[in-house]
Amino acid sequence: MASLQYSDPDLRNYIRRKSLPEIYEVLLTGICIMCPADPLKFLEEKIKEMQEKGHLNIIWDMFIDESRKIKVKRMTQSCLALLFGYEEDMMVSSHLYEKAYLFYRKCLTRMCYNSWIQYILNKQAQAAYFMEKMNVAEQQYNRVRLKVTFQKWTQWLHAQRKIQTNASKKISGVYDRILCQNVFRAWQHVVQDSKKTKEYFERLERGQMEREFGPDFYSYSGDPKDDNFLLPKRAALKIFSYLGIADLVRCGGVCRYWKMISQTSSLWSRIDFSSEKHRIVDSAVVRILQKYRPYIIHLNLRSCSSLQWTSFKCVSECRNLQDLNLSQCASVNDETMKMIAEGCPTLLYLNLSYTDVTDGTIRMLSRCCLNLQYLSLSYSRKFTDKGLQYLVTGKGCHKLIYLDLSGCTQISVDGFRYIAEACSLLQQLEMNSVPTLTDSCIMALTSKCQQVKIISVQDSPHLSDTAFKAMGESWNLKKIKIEGNNRMTDVSWKTLSKNSPNLCSISAVNCSKITDISLKSIGSLKKISVLNLADCIRVSDPGVRYFVEGPSSGVIKELNLTNCVRLSDVSLLRIAQKCQKLTHLSLCYCEHLTDSGFEWLENLPSLTCLNLSGTCITDQGLAAVGGNTGIKKLVLFECLGITDIGIQKFCRQVRDLECLDVSHCLSLTDQTSKTLAYYCRTITTLSVAGCPKITDLSMQYLCGVCHYLKELDISGCVHLTDKTARFLYRISKQLKVLNMLYCKKISRQAVLKLAKNVPQWKYNSEDPPSWFGYNDQGILNDAINKQIKEPEDFEEMFSTTDGMENYDKKSIKSH
Repeated sequence: MASLQYSDPDLRNYIRRKSLPEIYEVLLTGICIMCPADPLKFLEEKIKEMQEKGHLNIIWDMFIDESRKIKVKRMTQSCLALLFGYEEDMMVSSHLYEKAYLFYRKCLTRMCYNSWIQYILNKQAQAAYFMEKMNVAEQQYNRVRLKVTFQKWTQWLHAQRKIQTNASKKISGVYDRILCQNVFRAWQHVVQDSKKTKEYFERLERGQMEREFGPDFYSYSGDPKDDNFLLPKRAALKIFSYLGIADLVRCGGVCRYWKMISQTSSLWSRIDFSSEKHRIVDSAVVRILQKYRPYIIHLNLRSCSSLQWTSFKCVSECRNLQDLNLSQCASVNDETMKMIAEGCPTLLYLNLSYTDVTDGTIRMLSRCCLNLQYLSLSYSRKFTDKGLQYLVTGKGCHKLIYLDLSGCTQISVDGFRYIAEACSLLQQLEMNSVPTLTDSCIMALTSKCQQVKIISVQDSPHLSDTAFKAMGESWNLKKIKIEGNNRMTDVSWKTLSKNSPNLCSISAVNCSKITDISLKSIGSLKKISVLNLADCIRVSDPGVRYFVEGPSSGVIKELNLTNCVRLSDVSLLRIAQKCQKLTHLSLCYCEHLTDSGFEWLENLPSLTCLNLSGTCITDQGLAAVGGNTGIKKLVLFECLGITDIGIQKFCRQVRDLECLDVSHCLSLTDQTSKTLAYYCRTITTLSVAGCPKITDLSMQYLCGVCHYLKELDISGCVHLTDKTARFLYRISKQLKVLNMLYCKKISRQAVLKLAKNVPQWKYNSEDPPSWFGYNDQGILNDAINKQIKEPEDFEEMFSTTDGMENYDKKSIKSH
């Protein structure tokens, strides 16, 4: 209809003004029913007709002839006609009633729904308003309550501070009184101990001590008291943590409290069976592992060769095991390692050195040990390159950061290529004692492994500058160890120093081509804390000067110049001036050093360990070294110029000495032992091997007061007898290492009785070898006699303890 074009403008305007749906309804009804021959003309006529009648008189069937209208049955006798006076012709049809009813219902429903929505919205608004008011009220209530609580807490705090102040004053007073009592009591014990010591030495001098000593000579006869009951559990656990496996098991049988402490899980997280390797059996290992396997994290079975399948089966059941040491276990093979690898998925550290593992073990590690980070296969020579190839194809061992292949001479270049491809995260490589190691092997490693920080290639003589240049260009090294390499020159050290600025530890032992130019390159580094140039015979004073004038002189802590025979006292002067943080110094067999140079060592405030073996030091130089009172360890091996006088001067100044080695100092006598017993009672390690003038009296001195002695070497002391064994029996429970080689006068029966309480001991009754410099009677060779000069008034100076004190005063005045 919209597309029809009307010629009369009035018609078009009329259609626009009227309601289109009504017009369309009337016109369409008429045209559809009547079906005129000319529809356009029909429509124009009808529209004009509607215009004349008006829009209020429009009926939907007004354009239909009466003959064609539908005959609607009218409702007769309707109540509407009686009520409203309608005639029957004016009554509407039933479907219009239905339509009107639906429209009315729809409007009513919409009105009800809108009213319900408005009601809900009002309710929600009221609830939100009420909630907001409640939140404000609750906040106000909380603020008031906090304010009241804070006021009460402040009042309580002031009251408590007053109480604490008063209590602290009382406690301070009690503490001061108890401290004074303890100080006086300790002073009394020191006085009594000094008095007993003085009486002990006086009785020794007068020969009033007993000749025979039983094992219970110093046994305590009072009532036993356990101070551990008074300690907190944490402190008791700390004490028990220092015990070994055997002692810990024994402590469980003392009392209930000790049993409770000894069975604490933290004490069994780290188990070390290697200390009991000669006595351990499978039943004991199985019993301990089955009881504490959920707590075991570190397990050491080093050198436990007696263990068999049952023990390793229990090891495989320790699911939380992270650190396992099977070094030198003869029973370890591929079957046991398969069982352990499958049962311990959390392994991080594994030591298989000196075992018979083959390619099968490496294959199992590559399958099962996905988290393994540390692996040692040193001196395990039964695996091949094929086993290393499994590392490439397997899922495990790709996280390795530490690998030890020392002594594995069977590995070829292909094997190192497999290692580089499978273990690209390696940071530390140990390849000592591998004479087959060549430059090609190092090149294969540097091609893939780019994160190596620590490298050790000791006893690898075939490596040249090519290999070390590759190391310097590919790796930013922190530590490097080289030994026995005669092909490495100054060029290598120049490359390493240039490309590894973080290098902090250098060990280049017996590298004969290292010269002072190498030390000039090393001196440019800023972080060198450890430098070992032992047996580098071309190093001289200019090289030391290059190093100590560099930036590392202020941070160097360990310096080893053993057998650097070209050094003189000038080097010691420069070291003493520049290296103030030096703690360890070794000058063994530096023949040109004299007492004048050794006197400068007094100016090293941090020095704790000093090795002067084979030097020309005399008593005067040793007395000067004693001015450095912080020395804990002193080694004087084969220092023929040292006598008892020098030892006395040194020990009188350095009373905290813990380790002393005077082996093959042929002039030393029992007076040295007496000096140690008098001044250095805290000594833990002592070696007097090769001192032919030592007798049983020395052992009597030491065993009487040196209660901390752990290691003792009396090999070659030919005048010692069974009395020494009886003296040592008193301290045998504290001894850990005892060497008694070439002691003919000590019987084997006495040694066996003594050795029951000593974990490590050596003994034989053979004659001293010729290089000891004396025979089985202690008589020195002619060549040795010419080098030794004994003081004439030696016996007079040390006849009594008072004589020792007189000698001290005399020596101080002369100094």
